[in-house]
Amino acid sequence: MNYRVILFHKQSTSARTRFVRFGHGVCAFEGLPSLAQVHGEAVDPAIHPAPVLQRTAEELGIEPDLLHPEESFHFSVELPGERLPVLLVGIDTIDPPFEAARRLGAEFIDITQARDLATPELELLRGAYEVLLGG
Repeated sequence: MNYRVILFHKQSTSARTRFVRFGHGVCAFEGLPSLAQVHGEAVDPAIHPAPVLQRTAEELGIEPDLLHPEESFHFSVELPGERLPVLLVGIDTIDPPFEAARRLGAEFIDITQARDLATPELELLRGAYEVLLGG
């Protein structure tokens, strides 16, 4: 099953929240076409997060137990011919793993540094930020 992942790190002491931004945008590990439609509900049937966390950890080069799905994030994107779940995944380290992101050509950004993203990704980030602020 295809899916997209948005990665974030929330500092435990300051609550500063940063997102991983790749060269193509914030969806790991493949971008979204500009025509993607964002939906505020999950795909049915929902994807089990375990294989997603395993693959994400492998891509980042970190242990899978350092990742957790944000279960209150329920979004999907509609692409031509398919609808994909989007998972919001937190990285549970003291500091963001900057080097792991750099190895993938990515960086950690604050939400204010995302203004130039395509509309679908901005919608997903807004939803992610609302979930994280509420939780």
